[in-house]
Amino acid sequence: RLPATIIVGLPGNAIRESAHRIRSAIVASGSEYPKKRVVVNLAPADLPKVGTAFDLPIAIGILIAGQKAPPRRVIDTVFVGELSLNGELRAIKGALALALAAAKAGAQRIVLPRESAPEASVVKNIEVLAAENLHDVIHWLDESQDLSIASAPEQITTPSTVDLREVRGQHGARRALEIAAAGGHNLLLLGPPGCGKTMLASRMASILPQLTDQEAIEITRIHSVAGLIKPGQGLVATRPFRIPHHSISNAGLMGNARLEPGEVSLAHQGVLFLDEIPEFRRSALELLRGPLENREVRISRARGFTRYPASFSLIAAANPCPCGFFSHPSRPCVCTPSQVDRYRNKLSGPLMDRID
Repeated sequence: RLPATIIVGLPGNAIRESAHRIRSAIVASGSEYPKKRVVVNLAPADLPKVGTAFDLPIAIGILIAGQKAPPRRVIDTVFVGELSLNGELRAIKGALALALAAAKAGAQRIVLPRESAPEASVVKNIEVLAAENLHDVIHWLDESQDLSIASAPEQITTPSTVDLREVRGQHGARRALEIAAAGGHNLLLLGPPGCGKTMLASRMASILPQLTDQEAIEITRIHSVAGLIKPGQGLVATRPFRIPHHSISNAGLMGNARLEPGEVSLAHQGVLFLDEIPEFRRSALELLRGPLENREVRISRARGFTRYPASFSLIAAANPCPCGFFSHPSRPCVCTPSQVDRYRNKLSGPLMDRID
């Protein structure tokens, strides 16, 4: 048979293409790629696989199967990383989630790209090793050199650029924000244009309680899976404040077909602010009923099923009518009664029942 590399087990397009990256990376690292038919089996076979994080483990498996690297250090070690054509390791999504899963599975260590290792270094009961390239990993396997142990960077809390102390007046709305921040309640700000709804809501982040270590890990884990963690960044230090546009799709709000988290999960342990909430799709708003009740999102797509935490405070802002001046003391409302009713009916009773 002619030499070939075949990857089976429902691999995604990026994984199918990894055969070319892996071959080039192994050769660039000074090793010889097997001149035979190579079959890579990604078990379990019925679970779709996506992403480029399989590059490094596949390369290590090929080297060990071809007796180009000793297998002793592979035991109880998890390898994760994307390979470039010259063997460099590139950052991946979800490093913290992978390290947590590896520790839960009983692994003793995990090898990650140097840019992704800092966020995973906060996980206890597992050694997080950082590697620059495949060459370093190969020499670590044959014990000719060591890989550095990752350390988390110092957490720097970025202060909010706005503060509730800047607001003058609005005593009722300020009090409502303080109660919502203290108890994690949901809040609807209703009033005419220019009365300060968005200004007040944007200052909610300035009075939220500080994150605990466990909350910071939960937030970072979700944001890492979504690819929002910068290379070399440690734990998220501030509570999320998400402001999706009213044109957002249902998948963008709850989670897409790739099983990546949506805005409700990205707002976990923080605030989800829906400005002009009646302008959102009715179907999207109704999807909020489940997360507001159960504090989690369950995503079921063709690629599989997953759950994300979604414990957030919902802050919504709305005008009293389409023109915004219903019951205004000085400006007349130009909306018909049917327009006002239709506008307000976009917020269903079950959804309003979940707003405290």
